Amino acid sequence: MRKKKIILGILISIITITSINYIFLKSIFNNLSHYLSMTERVDANTLLVEGWLQEPALETVYSEFKKNGYENIITTGLIEDIDYYEVSVDGYLIFYPKKLILNLWNNKTKSHTIEISAMSELEGGNCAHFKVYVNDSIVSDFMADKKKRNYLVHWDGELSDIDSIMVQFDNDAAGEFGDRNLYVKEIIIDKEIKIPYQYNSVYDFSNLDGKKRITNNYNSNAELSGNILQEMGIDSSLIHAVPCKRTILNRTLTSALAVQKWLETSDIKIEGINIVSVGTHSRRTWMAYKKVLPKSYRIGIISLPDYNNVNSGLRSKIKTIRETIALIYYSIILTLPLSLYY
Repeated sequence: MRKKKIILGILISIITITSINYIFLKSIFNNLSHYLSMTERVDANTLLVEGWLQEPALETVYSEFKKNGYENIITTGLIEDIDYYEVSVDGYLIFYPKKLILNLWNNKTKSHTIEISAMSELEGGNCAHFKVYVNDSIVSDFMADKKKRNYLVHWDGELSDIDSIMVQFDNDAAGEFGDRNLYVKEIIIDKEIKIPYQYNSVYDFSNLDGKKRITNNYNSNAELSGNILQEMGIDSSLIHAVPCKRTILNRTLTSALAVQKWLETSDIKIEGINIVSVGTHSRRTWMAYKKVLPKSYRIGIISLPDYNNVNSGLRSKIKTIRETIALIYYSIILTLPLSLYY
């Protein structure tokens, strides 16, 4: 009997200590997350958008721009080879291969292979699903793997009769499992004709009607986000894409420095800037721009929900820890002369 009481007492103590630690740690993470993702607007005539934001966030950016009467919008992002196109919402990635086919292929055979080089953001039961069309006729459909690979279909006919090859992503979703996205690199015909998405495709998101269409003729996220915002209805003369050099470290700081240099030669009048970022990354972005841009500018931050971490407790905690460490790192490097990073 005494042993049972001792064991029961030990179990109660363990449960009590564990509960206290859980409540304490949860409180710390909640406070940190709130601090890192806090929104603090200022009176501003310019909106600045980090170019890696996804379409749902850019829709909020569009509403913010229209609602609050901004005069300009600056988009940032790295110049880089973006191998895979991120199809982040249901829609149609349309390739127009006729010019490349006619220039590169003279074979008269009427039996051909078409490969779609693609991958899924998630795996298992949450893989991305896509359909393949040739000239608006469906020829196959696939569940994409998380591993990069080619998805093969056969098509009979003259290559010169192909006007378009279309990839339709049709099961977009986000939740505790993460954010389901499809990535497409290129289309390969008969193992020889490679048609990359860049400069050879357009993306109709939601409906296949050309009303929300992105022409994939960009080489930076700054230009991509600018194209999307223009398609949403913002006047192109008010959008200023400011790409920066490719880098592995200090990407946010590099983008801020590129904006600072661009503003030196720009003729737009800055009264104040509200920066749009996402989640716990927002505080670090705000810190970098406040350090780099002229002290005469009012600079605010608008933190949007992190769609990649929605309802995901563990993923959110990991990102909070990472961003806390990154914020400490930035607080150190920003004390050094900025000329070191040009």
